[in-house]
Amino acid sequence: MLRVHFTAQDLARTRVADGADPLWETVLSLHALRESRAEPALAAWRRHAVRHGPGPLRTLFPLVPPHGYFPDFLTPSAASDGVEPGLEAVMRTPRTQLRAELAVLGGQRTLPGWTRDIAAGEPAALRHLARSLRTYHHHAIAPGWPLIAERVGTDRALRRHALDEAGAEAMLRTFGPAMRWRPPVLEVDYPVERELRLEGRGLVFVPSYFCRDDPVALADDALAPVLVYPAAGAAAAAPGNAEGPRFRTYGSGALRDLPVLAGHQNRRVMSARFTS
Repeated sequence: MLRVHFTAQDLARTRVADGADPLWETVLSLHALRESRAEPALAAWRRHAVRHGPGPLRTLFPLVPPHGYFPDFLTPSAASDGVEPGLEAVMRTPRTQLRAELAVLGGQRTLPGWTRDIAAGEPAALRHLARSLRTYHHHAIAPGWPLIAERVGTDRALRRHALDEAGAEAMLRTFGPAMRWRPPVLEVDYPVERELRLEGRGLVFVPSYFCRDDPVALADDALAPVLVYPAAGAAAAAPGNAEGPRFRTYGSGALRDLPVLAGHQNRRVMSARFTS
């Protein structure tokens, strides 16, 4: 369980992100890409993503394992302004952060030798990483962005209504059952025991289309606190009933049924971000 400790100042500074975050969606979709769930729409999306993105996936898969920890530098806060600002932030990540986060990842699994250049902050290696993220996002995420934005927007409207009408504590009570508000602590379903003390910084809630099951937090408590969670709009869509655009690259059904991922009943830790 993750316990998020709020003060009165934190409640005043807590908010919901303005919309879907392109790098969070990109990174979390890499988990969905490797799941074994048999939904036909997911299978179609996987085939498309693998067919069009084998080069980027060779770079991204080692950095984003199918479960457990992945580096915070892949999802910088600047991505809330768009893919390109996010990628610029990735390339500007301080070497100390790159080195520390890849050391954590390397302590849990064997990393390819080329990751040493990223850890050292080599510009060419960071440009290659940014190109891989951009290319994968372009092929696997961007064609379905209208639907992703719609689902996230549905959730955001729900949370913002509670926040605007009755305040932060009322909003915090809307997140059940995976998150439970027990003042002054928000209890969050999480694969490990962890305490997050906001200490006046507030918390940004980021509804996500590709986040499934348990919410996801940044691993480094020193970074601006963020909690990514499955968008209610995504969970509510029943297979075959979701109305969405016809994707120009995928065909009509490749992402349209994908919201079922967020509402799957099996509890998994595929997207959980933690250190052991």
